[in-house]
Amino acid sequence: MPSIATSPAASSVDGLSDQSAGENASANVSEKLNTSVAVIMAAGASRRFGAADKRQATLPDGRRLLAATVASVAAAFPAIRVVLREDDDPEALGIAPGTPILRAPRAGEGLGASIGDAFTTLADDAALADAQTAAILLGDMPALRAETLKALQHEAGPERILRPVQAGRPGHPVLFGRAFWPALAALSGDDGAKGVIRAHRQHYVELAVDDPGIHLDIDQAGDLERLS
Repeated sequence: MPSIATSPAASSVDGLSDQSAGENASANVSEKLNTSVAVIMAAGASRRFGAADKRQATLPDGRRLLAATVASVAAAFPAIRVVLREDDDPEALGIAPGTPILRAPRAGEGLGASIGDAFTTLADDAALADAQTAAILLGDMPALRAETLKALQHEAGPERILRPVQAGRPGHPVLFGRAFWPALAALSGDDGAKGVIRAHRQHYVELAVDDPGIHLDIDQAGDLERLS
């Protein structure tokens, strides 16, 4: 599996001083961070959690699950979109007013269908015309670290599929370059985006991170205790 190696520090090249090279590198990082959008998937039925709406589950610190995830992701990405079912009330879910919402008419068909709905809409979103990468995040992962999300944005690219790995295990989110958005828009069913990754293995890269939060999603009520 391809992996990412840290590039050596910039040095004086073609008359550029170390300082100029460093300034250019900083500008490139800033530009990359400004061309990423986080797509937070929160349209699922979450049947394994039980009868209660998992998205409104109370965390040990008193916050609600989806609202906490959205807030942490919004602090790390320049743009976010939250994917909800057609009949969902964002305010009732604790989502801050003004948060951009995408509706998933086919949410009942599964995660793949919801991703397809979301990326069909993203393709026509003028506000994201310059976005080169999209991170698909799960709405039940509030433990992701901001530094992990920013590191992924630094390494993402328009023709790269990037996934974090911790202790040898891949996790979430997965960042898809814009070249793969049409394939994501064509998804259906409940297999998520696994098929897109399989079809483009030569563009798939893993980034090692020191963040167990990339594995920590809330499937059942008992999982909430893991966030204590």
